[in-house]
Parts: sequence; C-alpha cells; structure tokens
Amino acid sequence: MLRSKSGAARAAALVAGAALVLSACSGGDGGGDGSGQTGQIFAECDANPNECNSSPADQLQDGGQVTMALEKDIANWNLNSSEGNVFESGMALKGVLPSTYLSNPDLKFTMNEDLLESAEQTNTDPQTIVYKIKQEAVWSDGTPVSAEDFIYVWKTQNGKDCPECAVATTAGYDQVRTVEGSDNGKTVTVTYDKPFTDWQQLWESGQPIYPAHIAKEHGDLNTPEGLKSAFDWFGANVPTYSAGPYKIENFEKNRSLTLVPNERWWGDKPKLERVIFRIITDAAQEPTALQNNEVQVIYPQPQVDLVNQVRNIPNVSSYVGLGLTWEHFDFNLDNEVLKDKALRQALFTVVDRQALIDGTVGQFTDKVEPLNSNNFMPQQEGYEDVISETGQGTGDVEAAKKILTDAGYKIENNRLIDPDGQPIPEMSVRYTTGNQIRQDSSELFAQAAKQLGVTVNVSPTDDLGGTLESGEYDIMLFAWVASPYPFANAVQNWTTGQGNNFGNYSNPDVDRLLNEAAAETDRQDALGKVNEANRIMAEDAYVLPLYQKPTFIAAYDNLANVRNNSTLDGPVYNIGEWGVRAG
Repeated sequence: MLRSKSGAARAAALVAGAALVLSACSGGDGGGDGSGQTGQIFAECDANPNECNSSPADQLQDGGQVTMALEKDIANWNLNSSEGNVFESGMALKGVLPSTYLSNPDLKFTMNEDLLESAEQTNTDPQTIVYKIKQEAVWSDGTPVSAEDFIYVWKTQNGKDCPECAVATTAGYDQVRTVEGSDNGKTVTVTYDKPFTDWQQLWESGQPIYPAHIAKEHGDLNTPEGLKSAFDWFGANVPTYSAGPYKIENFEKNRSLTLVPNERWWGDKPKLERVIFRIITDAAQEPTALQNNEVQVIYPQPQVDLVNQVRNIPNVSSYVGLGLTWEHFDFNLDNEVLKDKALRQALFTVVDRQALIDGTVGQFTDKVEPLNSNNFMPQQEGYEDVISETGQGTGDVEAAKKILTDAGYKIENNRLIDPDGQPIPEMSVRYTTGNQIRQDSSELFAQAAKQLGVTVNVSPTDDLGGTLESGEYDIMLFAWVASPYPFANAVQNWTTGQGNNFGNYSNPDVDRLLNEAAAETDRQDALGKVNEANRIMAEDAYVLPLYQKPTFIAAYDNLANVRNNSTLDGPVYNIGEWGVRAG
C-alpha cells in the first residue's frame, strides 16, 4: 500500500495537502448538483463506480494518445522502497508492473485476473496461500513471470534477508516462513509462521512484483549485499522491463513519461498507441493545460478555484468522489490533563460534526457526512457506526456538561475546574499551515470547547509530521489514508508503542483485539474484532472521526473507461482499458 507505513512512508500518510474545497462539478455546460455528480461521462459513477463511463473495445478507436497530469516527478522507480513508494510514481507504473491484487473504485480489492488464475488459502495451520500464475504471463523480454519473482520481492521486504533494503513496509512479509515454486515456477506456495489476515496485501498493486532475472544481473540474491544492490538498482534506473499492458518508451525528468503498448502483453491489447504522463507540479496550472488540450485527464486535490475553472471547460466532465482519506481530531495523551477520559469525552461531545461539515466542505457538496468509524469507510465491508451511540460529535452542550459534572468537574467564571479544584490550563489545536478547511474546523473546535470553560488556542504547523513526532500539540487535526487491507493498518495506528500512534493511546484490550484481528485466518472474525476494538476506542475518546475527504477527476468526454478511483491505485488502475471513443 503506497505510503502508509512508518518512517518516510508515514509522512505521506499524514495527508497535509492544500485546503480541499468541494464543488458541484459538471461537464462544460456548468450543470451539476450539490452531490458532485456530473452529467456526461461520469453521470453513473455514484451508482456504479466500477463500470461508469464504460465502452467495449470494439467501440474504441484503434490508436490515439491520452495525456494525464502527474503532480510529482519520479525520483525513484522502486515502488517497494520507502523513497519510491509514493502515489504519483505508483500511478505512472500501474500499467507496467504486475501485481496479485488491485483496488477498485468501490474501495474493494479484487484478484488481478490478468496475472493469476487463482489465489487461495489452502490451509490455516500453518496458514498457506497458493497462487497460480497464468502460463502465458511473461516479462517484456519473454522471461516467464514466475515464483522466482515472488521470492525476490519477499526477500527484499521481509526485513531479514536484506536488513539494509530501505523498504516502505515489511508488514506480512516478515511473517512468511517460505515462498516456494512448482510447476515450472507457475505455482507459488506461501507458508506463514504466523497468520496474516491481510494476505492479499502481499505483492498487491501498491507493493508490485519486480523481475528476479534482472535483479540477478545486479546482485547475488542469496546475500544481503546482493539483494540490496539489486533493490537499489531498481530504484535508480528507468524500467526497461514490463509485465503489464504498457512499457516505458521515454522519460524526461521533470517533464514527462511516455508509455507505449507492450508487444509481449498476453491480455487484451490496449487501444491507445501512447499514454503520456505530463509532470505539472503546480496544480493551479492543470485547468489551463486541460483547457488547452495539453492534457486530457487531471486528478488534483479539489480546490474551489480549480474546480470552478474545470466546470466551465467545454467537452470536459468532472466528478467528486469520496475515498479512503479521512479527517479526524486526535488528543495527545502525554498531556496530563487529557489523560482523564471524562474530559476527552466531553470535549468530543460538544463538537458538532455536522455543523463543522456545513461550515466547511458542506458548502460545496452534499456528499460529505459524519464518519462513524476509525478503521472503515461506509463503502467498505466491516463498516459499523461506533460513534453515534457515544454522543460524541453531536454538539450536545448539556450532555457534555453532565459528563463533566458526573466526573467532579465544575464551571466557575466561565472556566472549567477539575475535581482537585485546579483550573484546566489552556490547550492548543494544531492544523496544517495553508489549509483553510482545517483552520476553520479547528476554530469551530475551539468555539465548542469554550462552552465548557476550556480555552483552546488555534495554531498552525508547517511540519505536520515533525509536530506529531515531537508531541508539540494537545489536539491535532489531520488525516489518515485508510486501506482495503485494514488489519495491519489498525495495529500500526492504534496499538501501544506503534510509530503511527502519535498520541500514545494505550488500551490492553484494544491491543489484544487488533493484534488478534491481524493474525486471523477468517476475515469475518477479524472484522468483528476490529469493530469490538473500535467501540472501546470510541468510549475512550482518543480520536474523533470527522468525514471522508473527496477526490476529483476531470476528463474529456470522448475518453472511455477513465473513471474515478479514490484508492491508492488511482484512476489508472485499469489503464490498459482506456481509449478514445470511435465516431
């Protein structure tokens, strides 16, 4: 999964981008409604996210070229490295590198049927997964895609065979005992020392497969030094290999990446003769490039000026989607005052999430609603409302005051006094510099807290990751990227001592449940344990989920099979199907 783990990868999971502003987006006629649903090519995307804007291959032109804006240059070509594991690089290579699973626009994962005949759990003790690779699957030089490729990636990612490989994550790979090939390498048998519930996450599109036969040319894969040498080589060099529908024709640093069809591709042949990623690092320039037909697809963070410009471009449709990124308030439990659960519960209760939404993102779309889970999105299997029953996020001042009174607090002269007779000191709520939505949300939090006699100062930070790491906050407003593979993420975010648990939350029952969930062989049992932990966390009032953040796509109306995908796979998840409508 791209950039959602510790270290350098963690920083990108803290979504600190510019202020998001949603809009009623539409095609060039300027229509549309508050939902963000458009006319023209994206009209069905709310109801049918996986199939909207579809056209079969026989209704597409043979040939043509599509250019898509890419907001970052590609600095490292190894998506499994901490440096290379970034969203934009992943989009650029989605049509080049093979993987076992993909994430769809409906936020669910599915087996990659181009690569695999099957992927099955054949035993639970020990957990054993058997992958059957398609016989016709080959790299662009004709070498079969095989178990050797799986083994190479596992060795670099497990933290043991190559401890110096700077990987984005070892999660799951470090629990694998063996990876073995049979049937001339077309059957891969993976045996775990400890069960890993999210086994589909290994070798998936965010952690793709690299060619072992090329790795061998750059290091001895039986030694840590050789593995690191090959691993670093993949990062430093533009891929000349492919096992996807496209291969790289040309890369111009800070300018563009050009893909052309891979003649060795065994699946349905792509219709386009070229896909170009044009690097435009200033999102404000994307509407102009779109209007000038310099690019035909853009996928920026929605901001009001950008969206309004796009709405008025003729023959272009746009769409706001809700994805896996979610806003939330977190407490810093190193603050002695905030160690008291009753105070935390009261502060979260007095916050009115619906009013917060109405005063910020709700001005531009009616899609956004309060989020009631800290591990699942409403579109995902396992989503259960664990917040409403607590009363948190309702803005109920009297209920919040009762929580405090029952715990021995009192309000005197508009100041909250704790059970020991001491006034509650001033606190700070922090947010990302330049993010107007978060500034407004933080000010609403401060206004709500004032009704309980608590003074909260609103203070921006230009270093979100550094501020979280240092603990220089009392309340933080930021975002996490959720995952179609939620179990390992939950352990990293919420259990005691984990690197993503910035506020030092600790509950032994939550630790037990989440660790058990991540080591289940039955997914339904795992989902139940995560939701049990969610309810405990909601009662503990450590994190208050606010809402899902939006994504925004715009494309010319003559393009088919281009659609929003709010997962980390992005709209290019099906790039081999893109085409220009005939006629």
